[in-house]
Amino acid sequence: MSGLKFVAERTGDGAGQPFLDTDNGEELMHVQPETAVVLGIRPPESPGTLYITSKQVVWLSDTDRSKGYAVDFLSVSLHAVSRDPEAYRDPCLYAQIDNGVEDGESEGSSDEGDVSSDLSRITELRLVPSDPNQVDTLFQIFCDCAELNPEPIEEEEEEHNWIFSADQLENQEAEDSEWMISQNSTHPIGHSNGDHDLAHNVLQLQINDQRFEDAEEMDSDSKNGHHHS
Repeated sequence: MSGLKFVAERTGDGAGQPFLDTDNGEELMHVQPETAVVLGIRPPESPGTLYITSKQVVWLSDTDRSKGYAVDFLSVSLHAVSRDPEAYRDPCLYAQIDNGVEDGESEGSSDEGDVSSDLSRITELRLVPSDPNQVDTLFQIFCDCAELNPEPIEEEEEEHNWIFSADQLENQEAEDSEWMISQNSTHPIGHSNGDHDLAHNVLQLQINDQRFEDAEEMDSDSKNGHHHS
């Protein structure tokens, strides 16, 4: 699940620490004590401790072991240092969260509902260390960890290449047909019949598609004396 998540469990004595997914290489990168967290338009929550791992950002309350929040770096779409008192009264690290929810469904009203549902609508996060000089350090660590979590490559792009607009077809038909023909003419000897038939069928399909797209023009041309053998 993308977006902000509620953390109700932790490990260790005292205030405890977050569980790390060590089997998948998650490592603790930085601990920032005495840090408040501000979720969206809610009031700040403190005292707490910030844990930055190689995969996520976790804030745990120092006084309530069942209260904490976490967000994966893949869900952090933007982070920046904020020192503008008009934006927030204290220097802090500001982050935008991609929660996978349509804009109209994001936080605004405080509807009744379970905690996880409420958190899923949060799109902004502020981390406010008691020592304002630590803001730049937090920013650099966020940058380093973001590089460890690059955006996954969209596999859908290849699949969608089969769907063309009319303009794209006009621009690509000639190029695609030429590519198909050159592929057929340059295959080495020993090309299997199955592959040859497939290539021929694809080429034929390409030509048929072109004729379908240019139906009106083809109809006009046939009236002007085109003959079929």
